[in-house]
Parts: sequence; C-alpha cells; structure tokens
Amino acid sequence: MIHRRLVLACFLVFISLSVFELAEAARREFWLTPPKLESDESYMVPPPPFTEGIFPCSECHKEMTPNPKRRELTEEHTNIQLKNHAEKERWCLDCHDLKNRDKLRLVSGEQIDFTESYRLCGQCHGDKYRDWKTGIHGKRTGQWNGKKQYLLCAHCHNPHNPRFKKLQPKPPPMRPENIR
Repeated sequence: MIHRRLVLACFLVFISLSVFELAEAARREFWLTPPKLESDESYMVPPPPFTEGIFPCSECHKEMTPNPKRRELTEEHTNIQLKNHAEKERWCLDCHDLKNRDKLRLVSGEQIDFTESYRLCGQCHGDKYRDWKTGIHGKRTGQWNGKKQYLLCAHCHNPHNPRFKKLQPKPPPMRPENIR
C-alpha cells in the first residue's frame, strides 16, 4: 500500500513538473514572439516622422564601430532622452539594430523597417496594437470595406518620450456681442 502511494506521489510530481515546464515554454514563446501580420496584407502607412536629415541612420553610423554598451550619449543624439518609457530598463539597441542602423529590431532578432514600427511597439503594448489594427486606437483613414491608411505610433507618440505633454486649457469662446 505504501509502495502504491509512493508511486502515485512520484507520478503526480512528474505530471506537475511537466505541466510547469510546458507553461514556462509557452510563456517564453509568447514573450519572444513579436506580433506578426495576420495576413499577407500589409498596413498602408505614411513615412515615419523623422527629424530632417536624420535618416538614413547609416549615413553617419557607417564609419562608426558599434558600441553596444549602455551609456549616456554625450556626443550625438544628446537631445534624445528616454522618459516615461521604462528609461531605467531601456537602451537604444533594444529597438534599433546594432549592425543595420536603418532597421529596427524585434525581440526575436528580426529586423524590420521603420514603416513597420507598429510591430515593435506592439511587442510591449499588445492591447494598443490590437486596438490600432481595428481602428480603435490611433488614426485610420480610408474606406470602411476597402484599403485603409494607418498612422504609425510615432506620428502621435514620441517613441523616446511617449507620454503626451499636459495641455493648457483654452479660454472659453467669446460671445459675438462681447467681441469689439
């Protein structure tokens, strides 16, 4: 009888460890799999809102030896500050590719164009990515049953400081009889 209980206990421990391992593998797969397009249809997006003269990045970076070390930028890009975007955990090369500076890099290592930056944002902001695809979040124009054009996340949010700045309220409208 004791032998059967011991065998049953070992079996239950084995099953529990196997389920835990499968759940861990699924969790790892989820976090390391960036959003993919659900069909061959790509999203029509306007060009990303680059600062004048900053793209292609390889124009300046082609002669530089890549330095993957996290550091404060003191020579170039000093105006870029990560704020309100997990700045203590983030670094340029979390999103920008180390070797091909004209590409972004997903957590899986896949390189993508800046016109697909919504996939990069969607890695961490999956709910917003889902809403963006259906037109709930962001701006989408076009026909309801035809081609649509989407604005990229960067058209509304600064990727380095995505939180909107506070708006000052405007004064109420003036009545025509009060206008002089």
